Amino acid sequence: MNWLRNIAGRVYAVYGLLIFVVTLLVMVIPIWITSLLPDPRKTRYFLFLARGWMKVFMPIVFCPVYRRGKEHFKKGQVYVVVCNHNSLMDVPVTTPGVPGVNKTLAKQEMSRIPLFGMMYRIGSVMVNRKDEASRKQSIERMREALDMGMHMILFPEGTRNRTGYPLKSFYDGAFLLAIDAQVPIIPSLVFHTRKILVPGKVFFALPHHIDFHFLPPVETKGLKREDVRMLKEKVFMMMWDYYGEHNQD
Repeated sequence: MNWLRNIAGRVYAVYGLLIFVVTLLVMVIPIWITSLLPDPRKTRYFLFLARGWMKVFMPIVFCPVYRRGKEHFKKGQVYVVVCNHNSLMDVPVTTPGVPGVNKTLAKQEMSRIPLFGMMYRIGSVMVNRKDEASRKQSIERMREALDMGMHMILFPEGTRNRTGYPLKSFYDGAFLLAIDAQVPIIPSLVFHTRKILVPGKVFFALPHHIDFHFLPPVETKGLKREDVRMLKEKVFMMMWDYYGEHNQD
């Protein structure tokens, strides 16, 4: 019955794309108005719109998002939120799904995409990974975001995990940021997005619910840059073990 699944996956992909385009067009003008504001108001209002948008869009495409562990976010405390990365579906889940005002880190190329670029410029710190000056500037801007009371959402695997393992090895960046800023890290895990956008399939998708879980925070107070390896390994093992206990794939 693979042929039937292939047809269903492509029909659903067309349906999902049409719903996305229609809802995006509704959101363009409010988001553009929001883009004219200074931070952190700009990001706060953008997230208000994005959360409303995703609360409508995700159930309509039969991919409801269920969150667990929101109580780990304490009022008045900013965090570096680290998350696994399996699919393009992770972004519309994580950005509106993390409680409070937040930004993420995005490739500068994303800012050039029509319509999407505007949203990335509001909700992200942009970086040209091939340019050392841009990388240094992105670190400064992430620190500024934390200082303004915004969480930073980072994917420490760097790129999407296309392996058969729960996680790829982590880069140091997220953990150095947390140590330098002396803010806690909240590990988080997104489940099932790879079931929606199936790896290796072109213009193919299938509906599935999504789970987004937050783990208890990991403190960084008193840690120094030489502790980054220990911190990174601790968070990696927390996420690896939790994934093994809760994954239903």
